[in-house]
Amino acid sequence: MSQHRELYKKIADFGRQLLEKRSYEEGLPFITKYAKELIGASRASIFIYHNETEELWTTIADGVERIIVPIEKGIVGKTIRTREPQIVNDVNKEPDFYDEIDRETGYRTYNLVTAPIYNSLHQVVGVLELLNKEGGFTEEDKKLMRLFAQAIGSFVELMMLELAEM
Repeated sequence: MSQHRELYKKIADFGRQLLEKRSYEEGLPFITKYAKELIGASRASIFIYHNETEELWTTIADGVERIIVPIEKGIVGKTIRTREPQIVNDVNKEPDFYDEIDRETGYRTYNLVTAPIYNSLHQVVGVLELLNKEGGFTEEDKKLMRLFAQAIGSFVELMMLELAEM
């Protein structure tokens, strides 16, 4: 089987396994671990978009507490605004990079890839972000991120409904 087909098979397997997760506490770490392994990144974050405040909040971010990003800031904000995946392989050359988060967390970002997460109404409800892949991210990684974000969209939507009821 080609490497390309093998990656798509892994995403399909991931989707089936995600359906077995019964809570966001169980599902979110599974999502980020799988995404990092699949694409070869050091860290992963899932940001949820809050319409009322026009901010993105992490539901899970490796190694740090909640991160809040205004929609007009950063690559995750750009992902929401453009509704398109983003690749930045040198954050120092990217004017949209929001370095405030690195200063707050002490973590150093070198490169990143993002993909919008859609709900069942095809509204962008969040962003999946991977950080720091040795050698940088590729267009193939961006395609995989788009598929991966589609695979987690329903789970994130259900998780948001569950959190709203708490």
